[in-house]
Amino acid sequence: MANVIKLRKGLDINLIGCAQEQLLPVKPSKEYALVPDDFTGLTPKVVVREGDHVRAGDPLFVDKGCPEVSFASPVSGSVTSVERGERRKVLRVKVVADEQQEFVDFGIKDLAGLSADEVKDCLLKAGLFGFINQLPYAVSTRPDTTPKAIFVSALRDKPLQGDFEFELKGQERDFQTGLSALAKIAKVYLGIGVKQTAEALVNAKDVEVNVFDGPCPAGNVGVQVNHISPVNKGETVWTVDPTAVIFFGRLFNTGKVNLIRRVAVAGSMVKNTGYVDVLVGTPLQDILADNVKGGCHVRILNGNPLTGTIATDETVLGAHTSEVTVIPEGDDVNELAGWIMPRFNDFSTSHSYFTWLQGKKAYNLDARIKGGERHMIMSGEYDKVLPMDIYGEYLIKSIISGNIDSQEQLGIYEVSPEDFALAEFVDSSKLPLQKIVREGLDILRKENA
Repeated sequence: MANVIKLRKGLDINLIGCAQEQLLPVKPSKEYALVPDDFTGLTPKVVVREGDHVRAGDPLFVDKGCPEVSFASPVSGSVTSVERGERRKVLRVKVVADEQQEFVDFGIKDLAGLSADEVKDCLLKAGLFGFINQLPYAVSTRPDTTPKAIFVSALRDKPLQGDFEFELKGQERDFQTGLSALAKIAKVYLGIGVKQTAEALVNAKDVEVNVFDGPCPAGNVGVQVNHISPVNKGETVWTVDPTAVIFFGRLFNTGKVNLIRRVAVAGSMVKNTGYVDVLVGTPLQDILADNVKGGCHVRILNGNPLTGTIATDETVLGAHTSEVTVIPEGDDVNELAGWIMPRFNDFSTSHSYFTWLQGKKAYNLDARIKGGERHMIMSGEYDKVLPMDIYGEYLIKSIISGNIDSQEQLGIYEVSPEDFALAEFVDSSKLPLQKIVREGLDILRKENA
């Protein structure tokens, strides 16, 4: 019987525009791109040139600090450009897709006869190993790390996130194969929600299933690590997105790299919400073609409203992105005496508006911060939405002040930026907490290198 872990801290934000369980039509894109920034912590070295022809599964770039970790092209075609930014930073590698797709054949593998090193080697050769992240530091891991455990969270509970159970339909065999492959390397913990009933999740083999009962961010893999096997200094755990587990399973079952993922299209400014089956690296413009409402300025997010990044005309579907959301920008809203109005349609965690008397309802929130950055107030706000055994406010202060010893004592090795997404939402000081945590982790990683 699965272990049930009840969480009381957190906050569910119910927004209008959740993805309906339906597949939406989408035309294949002509051009795709792989973005190194999707894989946090690596320094990319491009191994292709403009005009080169690649197959799906051929490497486009490698980690300069660990060249055996490569990153596979999602399609076969011709490399059209290697875009660079300031100081020649690699922004993206673009590939124009062939009409007839060619795949590198890595060979079907029988997991029963593979060792842990052989499983790693298969993922490295196929350019998929970089999809594995690690704690501490919340970065893409390297093959020389030895994890004490591997965590997979199949619970997506952030606002407007897609339902992994719907994504999983028809791919149960690949998911189980991916879990079994990871179990060859270390003990695997699969976290699911109390309302999830899919057989492939509840009765998954070769893993320990833990059921999390509580509000967002119960689905955060960092929260699950904190409650099952906290990370101490000198220890490492791997974390894997459930869709990446499917990618791994496809590799072992078919011998090919197939980066198609089912992505939620959600948000109050989407005409028809639902899901699309698209490749990693698909331009968001193609995913949202003719499906965005007019009438106001909108914000398109590569991800969900809490942790997603603002999309531009060049943005493509991220390697770890499970949803594309569209919400109002809010910069064209003019409110007469807005600060003093009762606001029956706005959300507040502090009972500032009368909506707290209306029970559970869905809100159409825009992207406005509604306030300016100010001095940090020690109010206990973070602790109410952070279900981890750490002092969030004190940790943030130690990161801002650069006190590395204090950061270590306060549990920085256990956290990732997304763990502070809700705290950032409720923060009356309007501090960019996720950015602060990311910078703190990067500094600590350099200090310990």
